[in-house]
Amino acid sequence: MPSRDETEPKTPRTGLAVPQGRTRRFLHLGRAVGEMAASAAAGSLQQLARGQLPALQQLMLSPANARRLAGRLSTLRGAAMKLGQLMSMDGQGVLPPEFAELLASLRDQAHHMPATQLTEVLEREYGAGWHQRFRRLSFAPVAAASIGQVHRAETHEGQVLALKIQYPGVRESIDSDVANIGLLLRTPGLVPGHLDLAPLLARVREQLLLETDYAREAAHAAEYRARLGSDPVLWVPAVVPEHCTPHILATEFASGRPVADWVGPTRPQAERDHIALALCRLSVREFFDMRLVQTDPNIGNYLFDADTRRIALLDFGATEAVPVSRVEDLRELGLALKNDDHPRLEAAALRAGFIDASDPPEQTRAVIELMRLSGEPLRHVGPYDFGRSTLVGTVFEQGRAQVMGGSGFARTPPPDLVFLQRKFAGSFLLCSKLQARVDVAAVFGAHLHEPGAGAPAPQALAAG
Repeated sequence: MPSRDETEPKTPRTGLAVPQGRTRRFLHLGRAVGEMAASAAAGSLQQLARGQLPALQQLMLSPANARRLAGRLSTLRGAAMKLGQLMSMDGQGVLPPEFAELLASLRDQAHHMPATQLTEVLEREYGAGWHQRFRRLSFAPVAAASIGQVHRAETHEGQVLALKIQYPGVRESIDSDVANIGLLLRTPGLVPGHLDLAPLLARVREQLLLETDYAREAAHAAEYRARLGSDPVLWVPAVVPEHCTPHILATEFASGRPVADWVGPTRPQAERDHIALALCRLSVREFFDMRLVQTDPNIGNYLFDADTRRIALLDFGATEAVPVSRVEDLRELGLALKNDDHPRLEAAALRAGFIDASDPPEQTRAVIELMRLSGEPLRHVGPYDFGRSTLVGTVFEQGRAQVMGGSGFARTPPPDLVFLQRKFAGSFLLCSKLQARVDVAAVFGAHLHEPGAGAPAPQALAAG
């Protein structure tokens, strides 16, 4: 049996069981909506008493309401929590910064399962004698997210593993969670009424179903590891099939600290630049060379080992193959942005599906201008200083103003581009958080070549 000290929780908290069943989960979301509405109503009365005209959206999207919603979603986990994460990043600037930041914190603030529920899952997956499988297994998770939580285990042969254990009932709750979140998003004052979120919700549902398929994730991790090959900076922990089940994914245990620990100016600039450069180069190589993209740029999916200066890449549930046609669509967009060519950018955006020929001219202009603004690092000569730049905030504010005013995005991005777009946006956000300096033009390098110029030479990923 595993040693007793390793099977006891290492912290006094017991965790919260994952709510199961459509009715129970709906009640949790219903309470969240009720709490948000009550808070907005109280704020409205206070503003009226001061002679001010209440702004419903500001009241609904207050920091206090964000904390309430984040707390409920953290308890639910599963699809509801994952959608909360996506709302914080993929809302096209709909959400105020404070609200988006609090929802983004869901990535690493999920409650973990209590020991009793965890034991039930282990017994169901490994059988009644599961204790004999490992020399040690820590009941205290090293990470807890939306789909599952990760535990450290050691085999009798001395191999150290990371066991990603799926929460019970997560897959069965996806349809109801997506439907319930759809109802939540129709709450007055939460998101603009003219924005059609149905295609995004449908795409998210599809992605969540894929992310709960651990056999698929294991195959993608192995394929990604093979395509990445030997790299001086980046590595993918190998899958250990003999300890995998339909709801447990076992891999080598990766050492290092979360890249989030390097956020802030107290860490050496060289280390922050090293991490950001490596991950930016990876994003470009994934898309143009490997054509296999891990589309979840969650900062918690990267571990940095300061001793070896290597980065471990984790979590391949949101991995997608990229068709050659899409590579060419986005290569054309990149060329237009790099050359600051307005007519070419509009044609490329139309071809990719970011705008439509039936869109009003003012809407098209607004979207194209926002895309052009986002391409600033690509046009910059030399290292772009994300720490000094105000670009991320400016793009956010302009995007939000367009959505709220109805002059910008009338639709979500094309469904097959939602997560690819999220990867590139997430890479820039990561650079901003790290306050890194990255030569973005050099990172894209020969990948942005004119049609007929031939395929680019492979680009090394070593980062200084």
